[in-house]
Amino acid sequence: MLASTTFEIPGYEIAEHKGLVRGIIVRSPTISQGIVGGLKNIIGGKIGAYTTMCEQTRGQAYEALVKHAQELGANAIIGVRYDASSVEPRGAAVEVLCYGTAVVVRKK
Repeated sequence: MLASTTFEIPGYEIAEHKGLVRGIIVRSPTISQGIVGGLKNIIGGKIGAYTTMCEQTRGQAYEALVKHAQELGANAIIGVRYDASSVEPRGAAVEVLCYGTAVVVRKK
């Protein structure tokens, strides 16, 4: 699956638009990530446990995006973007949304 943050893919032409596609994942840290993250929050510094959780969540959202595009018969996604927000009042869970436009492209 070709994917681009731009609205074109060099060397390809858009033959058909399939529509908006998205992948959404809501995730909270594991107990160990929460403990390590909480301690780091007190003493300061980079919170590697949360960074790992966020990277995994973005990857899962992207995989869901690709699956959605494939279900529509697309072979590429243009205008790919990510968005994230807290879901719980305490911010213990994060929602990651990956979205774009599913298209069918052909080599020029």
